[in-house]
Amino acid sequence: MTEASIDDLRGIGPVTRSRLEDIGIRTLDDLRSTGSVEAYRRLKFMLPRQVSLNALYALEAALRACHWLDLPQDVKAALQHQGRIIDEALRRGGVTRCAL
Repeated sequence: MTEASIDDLRGIGPVTRSRLEDIGIRTLDDLRSTGSVEAYRRLKFMLPRQVSLNALYALEAALRACHWLDLPQDVKAALQHQGRIIDEALRRGGVTRCAL
């Protein structure tokens, strides 16, 4: 059985697919193992002005095989909370990868 490509994910357009590939996510299994929030965090830090909360909704919806508008309200609220945490980290300048 072959892994599902991100090309096959519902609600993920060509621009987001390309960006996901840039951060090493090429299959549904890659997205599952990374998780929607971490994938969004990577995208947001890579392109802070071009990646919006809608991308996080789309990533989570793709994992659930539904349209982002059909995500339960509690899931959307949790994603919004995570988005605020990521935005705050971005404003602070993120975290360095190593101690100097």
